[in-house]
Amino acid sequence: MISSELLKKIRKIEIKTSHLVTDLLAGRYNSAFKGRGMEFEEVRPYMVGDDVRTIDWNVSARTGEPFIKKFREERELTVIIAVDVSGSLGFGSRRQLKRELVAELAATLAYAAIRNNDKVGLMLFTDQVECYVPPRKGVRHVLRIIRELLAFEPKGSGTDLSGALEELNRAIKRRAVVFAISDYQQEVEQWSGSMKRSALRHDLIPVVVSDEREQLMPNVGMVELEDAESGRRTILDTSRKRVRNRFAEYAREQSASRDRIFRKMRLDPIEVQTGDSFVDELTKYFQRRERRQRR
Repeated sequence: MISSELLKKIRKIEIKTSHLVTDLLAGRYNSAFKGRGMEFEEVRPYMVGDDVRTIDWNVSARTGEPFIKKFREERELTVIIAVDVSGSLGFGSRRQLKRELVAELAATLAYAAIRNNDKVGLMLFTDQVECYVPPRKGVRHVLRIIRELLAFEPKGSGTDLSGALEELNRAIKRRAVVFAISDYQQEVEQWSGSMKRSALRHDLIPVVVSDEREQLMPNVGMVELEDAESGRRTILDTSRKRVRNRFAEYAREQSASRDRIFRKMRLDPIEVQTGDSFVDELTKYFQRRERRQRR
């Protein structure tokens, strides 16, 4: 039984994300993600203005009149949204938890996919794959995905991005568009090999979710920090500038290491932050992808 509070949340995200897609993103998504190829549809008489390169010379020779081949784009894609629901996604310092940002972002991607007649599926993972919704079409299917994003209670608190990617490779045989959404706080060595294999099989798009307090520690005196995944606690004196600088330096090193791996694999990540509009970052990504396809 779904509670009335959950129904309100589902409805709120449904309205917000569907409007975003309709008003801002549907056309960008369609241009950025082309179909699998061109499929022959029919032969028809040549008309003034048709591209002469499409003339079917065999049919034209038999009939004595010019005919052209007509093709249509084989549009349907399979989109998989793989979402990290580990303990670290429960953090947020700017009016929004990372988990809440992920739910809106994933719902928007799902709506964009079905608006363009693509199939969309969902994978939720922690240190294990906790939920898998096979790819399908339709608004009812997207509502199920939103419900899972909002209501699912994971059993694990850790993160195993590598295991999730390997499971995805086994589950999805044909090439798919895969949005791998995580805060990528695992050490790079733990997931880079699996990501490389997934990038060879699929159109892999890393989506990095962060919060500004994960890069910069404010001066708030003595604080006790708890790792949301391991439960380990640490006491820090944030009034000491050296402590704050070491915290920021470590965060920069982690980000730089992650970005080096993405560049090496020629992956173009989408980076979003709590409290900011993810629509701007999605739009920029779609524009970059569209420009690459024109080259």
